[in-house]
Amino acid sequence: MRRNLRAAAYAVCVRDEQILLARSPGLDGTPEWVLPGGGMEHGEDPYDTVRRELMEETGYRIEVTGLLGVDSFRLVHAARFGRRTDHHALRLLYEGEVVGGELRYEVGGSTDFAAWQDLSAVPGLIRVPLVDLALRLWRERPAHGHLTAETPPVPQEMNEE
Repeated sequence: MRRNLRAAAYAVCVRDEQILLARSPGLDGTPEWVLPGGGMEHGEDPYDTVRRELMEETGYRIEVTGLLGVDSFRLVHAARFGRRTDHHALRLLYEGEVVGGELRYEVGGSTDFAAWQDLSAVPGLIRVPLVDLALRLWRERPAHGHLTAETPPVPQEMNEE
């Protein structure tokens, strides 16, 4: 079985009861809202990753104001090209405050749109589960930075055709 580890950093930026989100095309082509952020480059500090990724995806510069938590997620993919994959995502979630730049959209990247969304509207959006997890961390602020309830069993099985 192939094993894959992906470390990434994301930002939760909330102001005036709105959260900054980016839009991704989604795995099946259906647009879905995601947190600004993404994968760390080899040797990159996650603090620098979150600021770089947010700038790339939204045009904003942020000040990191806190570490909300760390999420670890595993997903076992069914055999693809004759090989199963055990994917492990390690996600660092920061709180950020916009300190400069102007809202713009990423060109040629993993997202195609960015916008401030009302917190009250988030439950009605097509979004990745990480958005809800991050908002829980932002609201609950567990001292240990880890949510124990609603954690998916490890590893999850996913059948792909």
